[in-house]
Amino acid sequence: MRRVVITGVGAITPVGNSAQESFEGLINGISGVSKISRFDTTDFKCKIAAEIKNFKLDFVEKKEIKKMDLFTQYALAASVEAWEDSGIINYSPDQVGVSIGTGIGGLGPIEKYTLTLYKRGERGVSPFFIPMSISNMSACRVSMKYNFQGPNFSVATACATGTHSIGLAARSIQCGDADIFVTGGSESTITPLSLAGFTASKTLSAHNDEPERASRPFDKDRDGFVMGEGSGILVLEEYEHAAKRGARIYAEIIGFGMSGDAYHIVAPSPHGKGAVLAMKKALKDAEIAAGDVEYINAHGTSTVMNDIYETEAIKSVFGEDAKRLMISSTKSATGHLLGAAGGIEAVFSAIAIDKSILPPTINLDNPDPQCDLDYIPKTARRVKVDIVMSNSFGFGGTNAVLLFRRV
Repeated sequence: MRRVVITGVGAITPVGNSAQESFEGLINGISGVSKISRFDTTDFKCKIAAEIKNFKLDFVEKKEIKKMDLFTQYALAASVEAWEDSGIINYSPDQVGVSIGTGIGGLGPIEKYTLTLYKRGERGVSPFFIPMSISNMSACRVSMKYNFQGPNFSVATACATGTHSIGLAARSIQCGDADIFVTGGSESTITPLSLAGFTASKTLSAHNDEPERASRPFDKDRDGFVMGEGSGILVLEEYEHAAKRGARIYAEIIGFGMSGDAYHIVAPSPHGKGAVLAMKKALKDAEIAAGDVEYINAHGTSTVMNDIYETEAIKSVFGEDAKRLMISSTKSATGHLLGAAGGIEAVFSAIAIDKSILPPTINLDNPDPQCDLDYIPKTARRVKVDIVMSNSFGFGGTNAVLLFRRV
């Protein structure tokens, strides 16, 4: 198999409008959670979210911006950053693929134009409604900007979307379908309908009085996840292709594992059985022992059962080595970006390897006794790590795991 490395990173997150700014926010313990400003939450139980702040798509004309939902705008901005960061100038268009997924897609336009239809009739619906809403539009917009003519696809696997997108892109390079991929996830679903839906499913935190403390993975006082938005994008490149041009390499992708719980539409399988299988498959794919992994960017949603079952799954896979593992949930700062989570967390994992700094789990004041591993509480840890795992587990029991190694 051909080797696959990361040569560019880009991100739009609630803690920063670039990859490096976001990572700095993480290691400094900044929370991106605040009161929702986008619409009136008077009649909502949950009034908080991790919104993107001060975002501008400066390189796109205003008339084109109006044709894109926010999830596409975020993906385009993060992709441009990642592509520029990679330093790639000369490339064959048919050898560059794009794989950018979203968990839900253009929910905002769907909500808006449903109301418009019933108020104004058919003529009130924009001709751009469908292109704004469909989930593959992020990948298409990125390909059109740079004339990328290689494989172009969009994955939709709930909260595992970003990780699946990256893993499948890496395999496409390994198999020779392309030499380069722009890949990750994007999401923007902070809307009244989404807020109401997640509240009805009893998965959201209602810690409204102190928003910045609401997302608290592995803490005994957690009461649900905080909805976030944004995009995390990687540029993946075949190793020899990158080495030949003297590219900066953040890390190598050495393993990818997938599984299905086959258990429940929302709840994770008991004791994290599906998560165990995905982690084991990633380790097998990488041809490394569990003991070689030093840090895990956990799925860590701040929901009661997910955090317990992920902890149990890690113990099952790593045995005695689980106690020495360093683990953190960056969702404690960014909230849960749903389909973008795996993309963002892959970006953070790559930068953590590159900078030898591990982000903390903020708000971890009173650890749940059932979550008794080293979750890097509150303060970033300056330590060199060579092998990192990133976990993503989605609604419907869809699981994906990536492994990264220092080059």
